[in-house]
Amino acid sequence: MCPILENVQKKVYIESYGCQMNVSDSEVVASILAKDGYTPVTSAEEADLVLLNTCSIREKAEYTVLQRINEMNNLKARNKGLKVGVLGCMAERMREDLLEKKKVVDLVVGPDAYRTLPELLEKVGTGQKAVNVLLSREETYGEIEPVRLDTNGVTAFVTIMRGCDNMCAFCVVPFTRGRERSRDAQSIVRECVQLVRDGYKEVTLLGQNVDSYKFTVAGPGLRVAGSSIDDATRNAQPVTDQPTIIDFADLLEMGALACPTLRIRYSTSHPKDMTDKVLAVMARYANICKYIHLPVQSGSSNVLHRMNRGYDRGWYLERMASIRRHMPDCAISTDIIAGFCGETEEDHQATLELLREVQYDMAFMFKYSERPKTLAARKYPDDVPEEVKGRRLAEVIETQKAASAQRMLGYVGQVHEVLVEGVSKRSADHVYGRNSQNSIVILPRYGSSAELTPGTFVNARIESATPGSLKGSIHSIVRWP
Repeated sequence: MCPILENVQKKVYIESYGCQMNVSDSEVVASILAKDGYTPVTSAEEADLVLLNTCSIREKAEYTVLQRINEMNNLKARNKGLKVGVLGCMAERMREDLLEKKKVVDLVVGPDAYRTLPELLEKVGTGQKAVNVLLSREETYGEIEPVRLDTNGVTAFVTIMRGCDNMCAFCVVPFTRGRERSRDAQSIVRECVQLVRDGYKEVTLLGQNVDSYKFTVAGPGLRVAGSSIDDATRNAQPVTDQPTIIDFADLLEMGALACPTLRIRYSTSHPKDMTDKVLAVMARYANICKYIHLPVQSGSSNVLHRMNRGYDRGWYLERMASIRRHMPDCAISTDIIAGFCGETEEDHQATLELLREVQYDMAFMFKYSERPKTLAARKYPDDVPEEVKGRRLAEVIETQKAASAQRMLGYVGQVHEVLVEGVSKRSADHVYGRNSQNSIVILPRYGSSAELTPGTFVNARIESATPGSLKGSIHSIVRWP
């Protein structure tokens, strides 16, 4: 008999689809599996376990994943011991189909069930299929230290809340990720502090709706005070004898104070929760980036009502005005859905007019695709013809392209602080980074003083612009890594 081999190295390859939340979730999964003896690898070909972390937000995203699942058949034919799992939103939404129709799939795990992966994999090891897609009202993975995958060592994600309570008519997220729950504020700050100690220069706080973040501190309320990262764990000051609710503005301030050398971004926010308190905190701290992603979805109040967005056109425009008042230099991006149920030509024109009025720096634009279980799927006919959706989307894209070009041209001649993230894919003689407004900035790799390396903060003079990026020269070095 062959002896049982212990501590045999197991290899896992994780592919992430969809939003930044899925990337962050994959890092949590890698951490959980590391304790079970799995080491991350960079290709499916060298793995014992392939996990596809999926997205259901749009039909196209699901189609891409299903095609990738089909490709796993060839991989399994070459590697008989390979196990394939589907994680995330598609796992929750399509669990039966994935297990019954996709014979290549061994494992299906929803976004709230990653802690059970070791037990499920043990079951898979006996030749059985395994599934856990139960949603949770408490799970935040708050105490798990993520394994940073494919990291540049400069920027990182930190998830602060999960789930969504908004029930927008077009969105499947509340059904695939459950209700909102917020992570312990102190654990978020501690993770940011550790990232600074590990050499990271920027963090993006993540959630389905970050600005709805609320965490109740039981007993005396605490707030981080101080100007160094050590103060984050040493100088927590009682502010009241009563339980305290820490909202998103409070959390931003805690992070800014605890990690003054760390740039802080966040995504995604909901217009109805974008308060003046949040804007005031953003304006107050230089290390909080002046960039807000605030999805409007449509410029028509009628469509917004059918979408169940909780605001109308006028209210949204007032939020835009408030952002500009607090931070005239703030960049704003948005999401637009073309061809939602019942959208008329007048509704569509209202969206184009809104794009011209707001002048977004950037936008994510899509045709409406009906998602199962949503309010729209149950209540409204998908009655805008595909060719009309396509034409309207093209007009939205063209209108926004003009606005983006105008906004980017406005930066020419200005000096912006840029965090260098890596070498440009187009030229080894250039590096790329982002300014506070989240615009990509291309700079010469070799300056007068030394080679620019990832993690360097540079004052860059913007010399030219395209709708998608800026190009500049080195004005001065702010801080080396």
